[in-house]
Amino acid sequence: MEPRRIKDNTSYESDAFDNIGNLIKKVANKTLEQLEYEGVLVFPKLARDAEDLSKDQMILQDVNGKINSGNVIGFIGYGNERLIIKSRFAGEDDHFFLYLLNRVMNIPNIVDLKTDANQDERLFNYLVFLFPYYLKNAMRKGLYKKYIRQEYNDGNVKGAIDIARHIKTNTPFIGKVAYSQREFSFDNFLTELVRHTIEFIKSKPYGRSILHGVNDEIRLIVEATPRYEHYDRLKIIEQNKKNSIHHAFYQEYLALQRLCLLILRHEKHLIGSGSRQIYGILFDGSWLWEEYINTIIKEDFYHPMNKAQLYGQKLFNKNTGLIYPDFISRNFEKRIIVDAKYKPKRNIKNQDYLQLLAYMFRFESKTGYYIYPEVDNAEDTFWMNRGTSFEYGSVYPRDDVCITKYGFKIPMGVVDFTDFALKMEISEQQLKNDFSFAN
Repeated sequence: MEPRRIKDNTSYESDAFDNIGNLIKKVANKTLEQLEYEGVLVFPKLARDAEDLSKDQMILQDVNGKINSGNVIGFIGYGNERLIIKSRFAGEDDHFFLYLLNRVMNIPNIVDLKTDANQDERLFNYLVFLFPYYLKNAMRKGLYKKYIRQEYNDGNVKGAIDIARHIKTNTPFIGKVAYSQREFSFDNFLTELVRHTIEFIKSKPYGRSILHGVNDEIRLIVEATPRYEHYDRLKIIEQNKKNSIHHAFYQEYLALQRLCLLILRHEKHLIGSGSRQIYGILFDGSWLWEEYINTIIKEDFYHPMNKAQLYGQKLFNKNTGLIYPDFISRNFEKRIIVDAKYKPKRNIKNQDYLQLLAYMFRFESKTGYYIYPEVDNAEDTFWMNRGTSFEYGSVYPRDDVCITKYGFKIPMGVVDFTDFALKMEISEQQLKNDFSFAN
């Protein structure tokens, strides 16, 4: 079935989803936390202190007969029905999302995927490009180890004797005993799943270049799975579907497990052929935009990360008021605060102003910026007022405190992804030039 394509943060008539009615019933009005629990990958993982993407946010919300999409990009499916959510700042293609993914995740050049004639197939190939990132994250915790039951047939009995297997294998008796025992092992259903995914990616024309950055992790997985057999793949998939990782310490392995299942189930054409589970991967558009801007200006700005809960600052003393400004200039003599906004210029207002001004006050800055996606380079500066309207003629703009909305130009009407990437690089250089005063 042809997937339904929509854009994030957009309202649609409910009848626009008639061809994917079963999927809509499954995901509409469900929170991201609920969808993640049911097996959908949400990236980055929901964080308690995240401001842009909360666990209570919905991917689709039914409001007065209309379906409103949320602040996420990606795809989600149920059975053979699929929904692709594109960025509202993209054209008819998906170059914008691909380019941001390429830069932020540091994955190989996605231009190679343009050879795929099937757009739906190309979408699922994104999963393959994400695999190294998830593998690295999980293996920072070390190899996954689990109790499994191993079967033996020798003279050194250490566990429970398997009478039926013993009679079948050791008749007439030749001095061996069939038995089994539970033992900690690196070679378990999860590491086998990862190994199968690695071997699948290696079989792709671009596979080895994708895996180039995780050679050490791959070596450890290969050494830990001596029982790997290609023909066991379906059995391993079924074992992992029934045994999700539950231990809190191994949450990164849960994400890796889900990704591997998505990749391998797609390879075996199991997605869309009788599957009654929700599947897919969703990206926080705000997070992706913020991390992309960081790749451009990181040399001149500190970057607290609310999703990862790293480098948070305190608004008050007594360890009170944890805040995560997007960017704080390293130049403390002329401090600049920058907020990356994944929204149109007209939607930057009210609470956005209050938040940025609070950050500016906290860090003794008189200059603040919003960097937002725009179809053209644009700047709009606002000077903060002083005085009160209760006193006639006393309200007038200051000349030392201002906020600027900076439109980062997103190319439109491009020929292909290569053309889009070249024009994005021009916009990036323009941003660097315009913010050169921050260093």
